[in-house]
Amino acid sequence: MAALVGRRTLMQALRLQRAERDIACRLAAASSCSRQHAFSVQFSPSSRLNGHGGVTRHYSSDSKDDLRVRYLDGEDSGIVVIGINRPKAKNAISKNLVKMMFEAVEDIKKNNKVRSVILCSLVPGIFCAGADLKERAKMHQSEVGPFVSKARVLITELGGTQRLSRVIGVSLAKELIFAARVIDGTEACRLGLVSHSVEQNQSGDAAYLRALELAREINPQGPIAVRMAKLAINQGIEVDLSTGLAIEEACYAQVIPTKDRLEGLAAFKEKRRPQFKGE
Repeated sequence: MAALVGRRTLMQALRLQRAERDIACRLAAASSCSRQHAFSVQFSPSSRLNGHGGVTRHYSSDSKDDLRVRYLDGEDSGIVVIGINRPKAKNAISKNLVKMMFEAVEDIKKNNKVRSVILCSLVPGIFCAGADLKERAKMHQSEVGPFVSKARVLITELGGTQRLSRVIGVSLAKELIFAARVIDGTEACRLGLVSHSVEQNQSGDAAYLRALELAREINPQGPIAVRMAKLAINQGIEVDLSTGLAIEEACYAQVIPTKDRLEGLAAFKEKRRPQFKGE
């Protein structure tokens, strides 16, 4: 009987660990928001997130520095940088961090000027260690399920992301999850978990600069067209090709009556850069 109970406990722990690992892997993958793109990067606390320019917002909690949110300004207006800052816990996902990230995402969703979001680590050498197991050990069993569910909802808010097996394939997903393997950026890029892996620079912000470069490429594009393209991709990947093409057509139909489409045509005719307003 004791062996049976022990086995059940072990299986429950493995299932929970797999769920938490899935959350961590999805956090580490480059993803996109419903309105704006999000890039996951890692760089040093001394990097540009703490530099001049932009507005930094802190969120009320006992550990207010766990998350730092900066709204860039000037030519980078419309880009938001979300920095995870839990060095002692290796950026492990705690209840407090989930709460703060929810608050940050809600703020961003209400801001129509936001075009791109960069999700990054302020801790050198690590992006996210998964769930905060020290905190979880103190949780009552009844708290664990709701915490994992809330963390998953948060990931959906950041990304409309697919489960790990849909991103890198069933075999590799099983290998990573079963082994609870920790991988670096180079390996994550090789597996297709992230889009880019860059060599670190002296200031420790190479990944951030690459993400910023991508955000600068995306920001000038029509926000409605980008939003519809993301919707078509995210929903289309879930269905067969003919249904996906129908989704694509429906998304494009929502772009046709917009002022931005007319602005794009006018700009092409006049050989100038379009000024999209999201209308």
